[in-house]
Amino acid sequence: MLPLKEQDLHDALDVALERAAAKGATSAEAVASTGEGLNVNVRLGELETIEHNRDRGLVVTVYLGSKSGSASTSDYRRGAVVAAVDAACSIASLTEEDPANGLPDLDRLATEFPDLDSYHPVSMSVEACQARAIACEDAARAVDDRIVNSEGASVSVDRGIDILANTLGFRGINRKTRFSTSCSVIGKTDKGMQRDYWYHTCRCLDDLEAPEIIGAQAGRRTVRRLDARRTKTTRVPVLFEAPVAASLVSHLISAISGGALYRKASFLLDHAGKQVFPEFVRIHERPFLPRGMGSASFDNEGVATRARDIVSDGVLRGYVLSSYSARRLGLETTGNAGGVHNLMVDPGTLDFEGLVKEMGTGLLVTELVGFGVNMVTGDYSRGASGFWVENGEIQYPVEELTIAGKLLDIFAGIVAVGSDTDTRGNYHTGSILLNEMTVAGE
Repeated sequence: MLPLKEQDLHDALDVALERAAAKGATSAEAVASTGEGLNVNVRLGELETIEHNRDRGLVVTVYLGSKSGSASTSDYRRGAVVAAVDAACSIASLTEEDPANGLPDLDRLATEFPDLDSYHPVSMSVEACQARAIACEDAARAVDDRIVNSEGASVSVDRGIDILANTLGFRGINRKTRFSTSCSVIGKTDKGMQRDYWYHTCRCLDDLEAPEIIGAQAGRRTVRRLDARRTKTTRVPVLFEAPVAASLVSHLISAISGGALYRKASFLLDHAGKQVFPEFVRIHERPFLPRGMGSASFDNEGVATRARDIVSDGVLRGYVLSSYSARRLGLETTGNAGGVHNLMVDPGTLDFEGLVKEMGTGLLVTELVGFGVNMVTGDYSRGASGFWVENGEIQYPVEELTIAGKLLDIFAGIVAVGSDTDTRGNYHTGSILLNEMTVAGE
């Protein structure tokens, strides 16, 4: 990979902000970014695709009083940057006044930028990526003779730099790398075929799981799904495996995000300070977690991030707000323009096997299909597959099921959070055991 030219980004930002001031903008902000990466895919031991990418972009937002306009360009030459700013100003002049528009308050902007250990650039050749992908797929296919086909394995290496600047004098830099390996294989018996996958992603190549481990896990997950059946419609406890349990947390964040709240399109409207979860549940942000996938010292507006409890003792302590949504609600920004940063659900004492035993009889969910979630009413209905559990032991795989309930009841009905925390993404949670849901099958 060629070195990234960080100074090009600074120069483009200088031109953009100077031009905005010259055009009479009350204030302005701009984000300059550049990135490059390599993705190598193999299938059945053969190289299938090689993708090189190199991107750059500049997004400019100007404010003419309480009017706003945005424009973008991928050309960093002075003339192109000036044209983008002029376009943004033209758009702003045609928009309606909105008193919630504007830059963040000066005293909320980040002034400290700790090293989050998120940037570990390493050059990997196509051959090295290919060898890693083949090793991953070979390990998956070697798990069992019933694995008869493959959707392939991939290895990705990416790095990028984003710089945010505004006319209040703020300038912040995010440098990040990402390394990932994934594999998906297909198993078959006389009762049909099943597929499953596994992956790992991280900021530093040294932390990436060995391809053989990832592949073997993909193979085991596929084999265990073979000969799946349906089950009778019933109401039973449901255990969400950690990788899918994160989706429950994401529904919480969607419901308490500023856009949903000021539009009055959330089932958690006016729930701050109220009991939503059992008392043992704590959900909090850790934006300064070293090498975290969601780590950041400032949000997409430059507002300083901070560690905070979103839920403690089961009580919803606050919302997820940008400056704009906060103004619409008459509140203060929470430093979440662009989303949350390393959201953690504190684990309990039971590991995965302990949760299965605790459930007794019920459904273990390992995959969700579709998006039947109504964020206005909290109605929840999604396709699911996984395993039927009896007497605290997994009995057989199940598929073509629908699980349903109300999100408020689901949140209140959490029995335990496992210690098997999945830390691969921005949402960190263990498996989550619920007291009861409707499971629709035959």
